[in-house]
Amino acid sequence: MTVHIGAKPGDIAETVLLPGDPYRARWAAQTFLKDAVLVNEVRGMLGFTGTWKGHRVTIHGTGMGMPSLSIYANELIRDYGAKTLIRVGSAGALPEHVKVRDVVLAQTCSTVGSPSRSIFKELNFAPCADFGLLSKAYTAATAKGTPVHVGGIYSSDTFYDERPDLGAELKRHGCLGVEMEAAELYMVAARHKVRALAILTISDHITTGEALPSDQRERSFGAMIEIALEAAFS
Repeated sequence: MTVHIGAKPGDIAETVLLPGDPYRARWAAQTFLKDAVLVNEVRGMLGFTGTWKGHRVTIHGTGMGMPSLSIYANELIRDYGAKTLIRVGSAGALPEHVKVRDVVLAQTCSTVGSPSRSIFKELNFAPCADFGLLSKAYTAATAKGTPVHVGGIYSSDTFYDERPDLGAELKRHGCLGVEMEAAELYMVAARHKVRALAILTISDHITTGEALPSDQRERSFGAMIEIALEAAFS
């Protein structure tokens, strides 16, 4: 048990899927896992452990933003022995060729700052995904016929962005999308020498203004969960 996670020793699997929304964690556990059991609900941040094709899996919420993600990733790795952490979340697309409902596999993550920033001082550390997970996720997505893109993303701690110039520069430099957690996940994973990947469903388009209605988001996110599970255990 930690300050933020009330699970008992052994309750958390070595493979953890990390949606930001705790209610999406519950939906994913009920939809994709067998015999899913609630193992954490401290501060309303839900975590469930069950099995998928015989493999133990935990699906645990992280909240919004890199500071919140950092708390859960650190405790899951340090105190519960998590070895593979896969963020499954939403993102806003930047280039026109990336469409709503497409899946993005974050090869690298740019950020203005994260909780790990102070460790590196003047160094501009470039966090990246685990290649094995990335490769298997790409194979799983293409096998399913899911439109998938691999490349760099931007992790921001500012949801209501007042820097349109930054978005334009990110797009000009090939950034596929914007979300709020992956860069810190990759940094924490690198520090602790565990595997990490962010698999993101495009829920809205920053350039075109298109967005998924809220009632369609969970149905569109199912492919992302399946890709994550295939990547973790194939």
